[in-house]
Order: sequence, then structure tokens, then C-alpha cells
Amino acid sequence: MDSIFVDGLSFALPLFIIAIGGIYSERSGVTNLALEGLLGFGAFTGALVVTLMQNLFPANSQAPIYIAIVCAMVGGGIYAMLHALLCIKFKANQVISGVVINILGMALTAFLTSEINDLVFGAASDKFVLGVSARVTIPVISEIPVVGALFKDMYPFEFLIIGVALVAWYVLYKTKYGLRLRACGDNPSAVDAAGVDVARVRFGAVVVSGALSGLGGMCFAYSISSQFSSSIYMGYGYLAIAGLIFGNWSIPRTLVACLIFGFARSAGYEIIQVLGMPSSYSDLVMILPYVLTLLLLVFFSKSNRAPRALGEIYDKAKR
Repeated sequence: MDSIFVDGLSFALPLFIIAIGGIYSERSGVTNLALEGLLGFGAFTGALVVTLMQNLFPANSQAPIYIAIVCAMVGGGIYAMLHALLCIKFKANQVISGVVINILGMALTAFLTSEINDLVFGAASDKFVLGVSARVTIPVISEIPVVGALFKDMYPFEFLIIGVALVAWYVLYKTKYGLRLRACGDNPSAVDAAGVDVARVRFGAVVVSGALSGLGGMCFAYSISSQFSSSIYMGYGYLAIAGLIFGNWSIPRTLVACLIFGFARSAGYEIIQVLGMPSSYSDLVMILPYVLTLLLLVFFSKSNRAPRALGEIYDKAKR
């Protein structure tokens, strides 16, 4: 039971922070199917920086993890500018732009990883090897039956994600900027009439989504395999999108959805081990979150209410 909570939480929290990035973008009115590409490119940036600096730190140092996270957020934010430019500046179709960003991100990171390994390190590899992240257990609380398992063997980045998520919630729901951002997704004409630049608010929201996606992608790289490759995050961006839709574009509800996905995944792996099934069956476990996604959307999609101006290209001249 403990491993279900530990592994489930380490998967759910990075997924949650990526979904928050999607919420910021879509609550501003910009459809963001590009989360998959954003988290991949962000993780690539962080992994590349750490790989280039690996000889500057002691073997057991945890500093590279935090450097990688910061660089991943910067890389994800910069890459998200491409989506923002296409959708806001050039008024491209937002769905098509997101799909193109994903395809480009996967192909570009795979190509660059192989080329950099060959030219810089002289190794024929499509992976960047990262250090192993330390784990921490919170005393006293971790001894509580059942619930205490949530506080055992936690990755340090889980605390960071929780802190960033709280800040993101406060900014979105308790600040003037958050009010304007949400208004851009519901009634951009009213925001424009109030003298606020709708394009600027939306552009910033998309960049934030890229930064948070990069954070989640880097955390996945450390928690899933301790290495970066273009294949480790396949499907997670779309799963984050499903989580925010099921969560009705609300941060607290999206957290619940991501926890369900995370615990379903870890419980599936545990069932495989308990039954003594071959390791090949573990691949079937990967589909559990997606099956749950389909079921949840079937039963709850009718009650979902997307931002009214989501996906609409705002033209100030037509106001």
C-alpha cells in the first residue's frame, strides 16, 4: 500500500503542475494542446545544462536537480513563445498550432540529443543521463497509518511543486492579474474596453504554461528513469489536458483528477507484482490512466464549462 501512495504521488504532482500551466493558458482563451511538446522541450533544456555541467559538482550533490528545474522552466517558457506567436500574433488555428508544436518538440529534442551526444561527448546515444534524486521522509507524520505513506520517500521537487501550485492558485484567483486573465478567457472585449491589452495577457499566460510544463517535464525525467529521452514523456501532456478538462479548468478539481490518474497507475503496477505476472504486462498498466480518462469524461463532460472565449481569436478591430 505504501508504494502505491509513494509512486502515485510522484507521478500525480508533476502531472498536476503541467495541468496548471494548461489552465493558465486556456483560462486566458488560448487552447493549449502543446503541453506535450512544452514539457519535453523544457526537460531537454534542463537535462542538457546539467549534462554539460556534470563535472562541476560532487557525485552526490543535489544542486544539479534544482539547476535543471530552473533551466527547464526557462526552456519551456521560451518554447511556448512559439505557440503564443502563432496563435496571438499571427492568429493561427490554435489546435493545429498545438499539434505542430508537439510534433516539432519531439522530433527536435530527439535529433538534438543524439547530435549533442555524438559531437560533444562522442557517444552514440539518444539519452542524457541524470543523477539520482535523493528522497526524504517527514518524521512523525509519516508514521500515521495509511495517510502517512504520502509523506514517505518523497522527492524534493514534490515540495517545490506544491509551493508553486499554491502560488499559482493565489495568483489566478486572488490577484488583479488573475482576474484579468480569467476575464480574457470569458469576455476579452470587456477586458479590452477596460484598457487592458488582451494579447499581452494571453501571451504571458502561454509563457507561464510553458514554464510550468518544463518544471513538470524535468520532474518526470528525474522520477521515472533518472535520464532524459524524447520517449519518457509520451502521452503525459495529453493526460494533463484530460485532467484539467475533467477538473473543469479549476486548480483544486484538477488536483483530484491528477491524483486519481497517479494512484491508478501505481496501483496497476502493484497488482502486476502481487499477481506475479511477467514484466511485459506492466506495459498494460500504462493504459489505466487513459481508460479512466475516457470513463470520467463520459460521465462528467456534460457538466464541464469551458471558458466562453476559449479558442477564439480576438481581433481588437472587430470589437
